[in-house]
Amino acid sequence: MFSVLVCDDSLVARKQVAKCLPQDWEVAVHFAKNGQEALVALKEGKGDLLLLDLNMPILDGYGTLEAIKAEGLSTKVIVISGDIQPEAYDRVTALGALDFIRKPVSPQTLAEVLDEFDILHSEPEPVVEAAPLDPDIRDCYQEITNIAMGQAGDHLARIMNVFVRLPIPNVNLIEVSELHMMLSDIESHEQVTAVCQGFLGPGISGEAICILSDSSFEDVAKILNVEGEVDDQLQLELLMDAASILIGTCLTGLAVQMDVNFSQGHPIVLGQHRAITEIISMNQIRWKRTLAIELSYGLEGYNVQCDLILLFTEESMKMMNSKLAHLLEDF
Repeated sequence: MFSVLVCDDSLVARKQVAKCLPQDWEVAVHFAKNGQEALVALKEGKGDLLLLDLNMPILDGYGTLEAIKAEGLSTKVIVISGDIQPEAYDRVTALGALDFIRKPVSPQTLAEVLDEFDILHSEPEPVVEAAPLDPDIRDCYQEITNIAMGQAGDHLARIMNVFVRLPIPNVNLIEVSELHMMLSDIESHEQVTAVCQGFLGPGISGEAICILSDSSFEDVAKILNVEGEVDDQLQLELLMDAASILIGTCLTGLAVQMDVNFSQGHPIVLGQHRAITEIISMNQIRWKRTLAIELSYGLEGYNVQCDLILLFTEESMKMMNSKLAHLLEDF
């Protein structure tokens, strides 16, 4: 069924726009309160048509149009706004909007625009099912990650003088919009701090995300004999140190097993003291599909939970699968 996404920070405006849709039009209607929510919904397939306001908090209409264009999202956009400056019309159409309707919208005006662009008779974009990850390839990814993860855990255990609980790697080929589903072990009310670090090798590229729950910092400071107040700056330093160990050692372990070399970029703070879903939404990776490997570390006897996620571009899998196929033949 064709879907319409109404994005406006005003509840009254969202309802008013929805009521103006043609009564005999069989569509699924979805709502978003800002551009950030709209982008998440679009990536979930909830917007063959986006009816977009311009002035909104968090991410306004201009930023939303820029993101849609940059990420190549498939949706038709009609702007509905009270900002009627000529420059506003020029800006949104330059960013890909089909048309600009002045608030308050009327059923007749909306119907005319929908008819002009032949949207009333449009068919939804076909959903292409992602090919599942081959079980043998997944097993190889899990095995080489197990080895790399063990090396990282050993390094961390020696530095912190603790016993590190090693997880079973969670390997999936996913849409980026599904990334938050991988982090189900982090409770929804738990705030976290996260950093990411890009890496690059021959035919392989990706990003590593290191996430530490805010409740973990106090125990991490105790383990490292850090005295005094654990303020925001110190928390970032602690996370950067842990991320450097885990990311660096894991990537080195993977690189050795695949006979490649990785160069690493500078770590970037994704967010501090935020819900994990908010961090993922604010920092959507630009790849539509990605190979995601999740590792969840714990320190025995301490309230410390650290998640490491390795994201490889879908294009990288050609080189990686070639390396793994060679390993399979050796076995």
